[in-house]
Amino acid sequence: MEALLLFSTLIFLIAISVPIGITLGLSTLICIAFTSNIPLTILAQKSVTGLDSFPLLAIPFFILAGALMCNGGISRRLVNLAESLVGFITGGLAMVTVLACMFFAAISGSGPATVSAIGSFMIPSMKERGYHGDFAAAITAASGTIGVIIPPSIPFVIYCIVAQTSIGDLFIAGVVPGVIIGLALMLVCYLTARKRHYLSSTERPSFKAVRNAFREAVWALVVPVIILGGIYGGIFTPTEAAVVAVVYSIVIGKFVYRELDFKTLYECLRMTGLINGATEFMIGFSMAFASYLTLAQIPAHIGAWLRGYSSSPAVILMFINVFLLILGCFVDNIAAVIILTPILLPVVKAIGVDPVHFGLIITVNLACGFVSPPYGINLFVASAISGESIENISVAIIPSFIAMVACLLLFTWFPSLSLGLLHLLR
Repeated sequence: MEALLLFSTLIFLIAISVPIGITLGLSTLICIAFTSNIPLTILAQKSVTGLDSFPLLAIPFFILAGALMCNGGISRRLVNLAESLVGFITGGLAMVTVLACMFFAAISGSGPATVSAIGSFMIPSMKERGYHGDFAAAITAASGTIGVIIPPSIPFVIYCIVAQTSIGDLFIAGVVPGVIIGLALMLVCYLTARKRHYLSSTERPSFKAVRNAFREAVWALVVPVIILGGIYGGIFTPTEAAVVAVVYSIVIGKFVYRELDFKTLYECLRMTGLINGATEFMIGFSMAFASYLTLAQIPAHIGAWLRGYSSSPAVILMFINVFLLILGCFVDNIAAVIILTPILLPVVKAIGVDPVHFGLIITVNLACGFVSPPYGINLFVASAISGESIENISVAIIPSFIAMVACLLLFTWFPSLSLGLLHLLR
């Protein structure tokens, strides 16, 4: 009864476009009021105490760091480096887009931000070189999903806070899968370029050209080294790493590249405040939502129901993958992580799945939702930049989407792809 009322209320409120934070709060309130003897004060208590968390400070600082780097001249230099490395290969300009997104993912933590930062340069460049506009927009949108997989990743931080697991461990677990997805998308670029006879963007570069491009971009490439090296070297926590990234971004953008002014800094701060306010509001009510789930034993009931159909972890994970891929078409990545983690994590832990591994699975699943209509926020960003219709981009992105799903299945069936590097560094 509790589960039926809870999920019916959630689906109804989401369907009528009620904001996710309010949806979580109202659903919890209605279920507490009508199906349990739990005092209503728990909603307010858990919502407030859930935000009393030092790791939560990592979210606004990583958002701010990504915005500063996007506007401080870093994205253009990353594109130049990527072009010097792979621009001469068949389909090279599309590969440059993928590689530049991989580089930018290591400093931004956001999918749409990655599409915006790299797409504003690369989509017009690809169209000028004879690439079809729908393909240029599609490969940029798909590559932007790597922004939430290669660390630092804002969805990773949120998942770890809700799941009460290590942010640093999940950061490390995202490195290899992010690279694998990037390579898979590069293969799509190569095959598409061969089929459509797209030209390479440049001649094979000289060593001097690569060296100069690397020298220009080295300040940006140092960021993931500082973040991950500092966390695993015991120098600072993930939250402190986010603060270091902000300070570093300001220094590099203002005094090294000299492209960050006070007006841009103000806009970055304003945007960060708006995004963080909405995110924290959702997280606060998600803590009350998770507490109600635990008290009502809803995850245990769902787990028992799933195990009634199959006791195989592989089958249960495949069922969860299909569910998440469908849900990602309609619900934002961060909102879905906040809603589903307290529901699904106890289920997968009961069948022996590592919480860090599941954090990667749920994030990659929902990252696919960035390029799945009708929601597909990366599609909308790429459409706005390219001028192509959502319908055309949605068709052109099918090969990239298939490649991403194939990678997802690899990560699901072979946990060592995500946990291997983590175990190696421990």
